[in-house]
Amino acid sequence: MKILITGAAGFIGKNLSIRLRELAEFEIIALVRASGAAELAVAAASADAVVHLAGVNRPLSEDEFAKGNVVLTETLCQALSHAGRRPPVIFSSSLQATFDNPYGRSKCEAEQALRRYAAETGAPVYIYRLPNVFGKWCRPAYNSVVATFCHNIARGLPIKMNDADAALTLVYVDDVVDEFIHVLKERPPVAAEELRGVPTEYRTTVGELARQIEAFKASRESLITERVGAGLTRALYATYVSYLPPDRFSYPIPQYPDPRGVFIEVMKTKDSGQFAAFTVRPGVTRGSHYHHSKTEKFLVVKGKARFGFRNLLTNETHTLFTSGERPEIVETIPGWVHDITNIGEDEMVVMIWANENFDRARPDTIRASV
Repeated sequence: MKILITGAAGFIGKNLSIRLRELAEFEIIALVRASGAAELAVAAASADAVVHLAGVNRPLSEDEFAKGNVVLTETLCQALSHAGRRPPVIFSSSLQATFDNPYGRSKCEAEQALRRYAAETGAPVYIYRLPNVFGKWCRPAYNSVVATFCHNIARGLPIKMNDADAALTLVYVDDVVDEFIHVLKERPPVAAEELRGVPTEYRTTVGELARQIEAFKASRESLITERVGAGLTRALYATYVSYLPPDRFSYPIPQYPDPRGVFIEVMKTKDSGQFAAFTVRPGVTRGSHYHHSKTEKFLVVKGKARFGFRNLLTNETHTLFTSGERPEIVETIPGWVHDITNIGEDEMVVMIWANENFDRARPDTIRASV
């Protein structure tokens, strides 16, 4: 299926093009700002579907709104009609299409041009009045507060908020692309005046957005990660790190050497404990303590280990062996003294997860021998 994308070099266009190239059934015909009417006519003659993303929202003069939004859309519709293929069209409009300003009026007129094309040809037209779209490759200091905040905060630059309580409705570019691909594949029925939307929208405020992105930056110092596994926080975090300059792709973390080896703090969570790693020199034992409530999971990734356990009440003992050659999680049990000994000839490397962040005031770690 050949997909004509206008505005292919723009923010949404870049993300959509990459995703479509990952799918074998799609072939992209890309039109960019420099493409002329002749290229548009050739593209329209072979397109099986169109995603119309091109437009103007920051012109040097108001008359560019009409040229870049209305005239371009009318030219596209004419090219498609003359080609006789009647392909479906997905149109990225704007919430401002209801506003009485030059940009809003131009977007509304572009919608009407596409509705006329649909009425005349019978081709389905899917119009999306998108709110603020954010994600990777969006241009900062242009038309996305998310892009601007991510870019500036990642570089230690100031951000400006005129109204921290101002409401924001956001959609993530990956969700937009998912929706467009769904329509390209399924061709759902659409009514004449129907407006479509991206199923997942997020609502926040400018101040909350700034605080969340600042927290992403602060997590490198505190090691306490935000809850980045789902929802808006996940999408914002993916966006934030995409604006990190290459010289900030990495950051140092604390390490604590002693004669036994090195203990390295990796990451902490707000409510699910922390991750660390440590080394153990040959013949050396670490641990030799017990916990009342704290639990841990150990994974030897290099070397050979002997784990020893002793029940505090019964003095029952238990020994088990593991190595980096056979990945196996070893759990520590409240009320059991435990230790780990490097029984190999080389340095041993171990990953560890504890179900709570270490609290020096309440460490729940009591020295004892197995």
